[in-house]
Amino acid sequence: MPPIPGAGLAKGLAVTLRTMTRKTVTAQYPDVQPELPPRSRGVIALFEENCTVCMLCARECPDWCIYIDSHKETVPAAAPGGRERSRNVLDRFAIDFSLCMYCGICIEVCPFDALFWSPEFEYAETDILELTHERDKLRDWMWTVPEPPALDPAAEEPKEIAAARKTAEKLRTQREQEAAAAGPSAPADPTTTDQEGRA
Repeated sequence: MPPIPGAGLAKGLAVTLRTMTRKTVTAQYPDVQPELPPRSRGVIALFEENCTVCMLCARECPDWCIYIDSHKETVPAAAPGGRERSRNVLDRFAIDFSLCMYCGICIEVCPFDALFWSPEFEYAETDILELTHERDKLRDWMWTVPEPPALDPAAEEPKEIAAARKTAEKLRTQREQEAAAAGPSAPADPTTTDQEGRA
């Protein structure tokens, strides 16, 4: 069937008429802050107490925009006769947001939950060199990180909890069987160790 002449023009005019009848809504920013979606990607916040300077975030970053400096410190032995240990101490943690593409790989690979998404987005600068934010600024953004959403009550139980519960039930059954085999005269000793040597 050949197209009707002027059909495209009629559709365009219909869209225009529909838009003209709607009320205009103006976002009063910056006086009124916008309501952001729950998982907005604003900036990356640092919880430096959890950072072990493992460098995974800097190595996995496709833009190489994370700069980390550290030094080693010797920790004295906790008990007499013990050996000293060394640990990494964070000196610098900076992110260059002029290079960052907000992929979130650094947050995903961090094994110690030291990096989080913050919904903050007002960090524009007049000089591009000032978009490299040091750990003090990243730490300030940590207080704007929202709480994680509540778990869905119908969700599947986490594998770690299911495995721990299965092991606990297996040990309880094993102890009950041992107590039944020992007879009613010998009460079960709660400090009896199982086959793996745990009390």
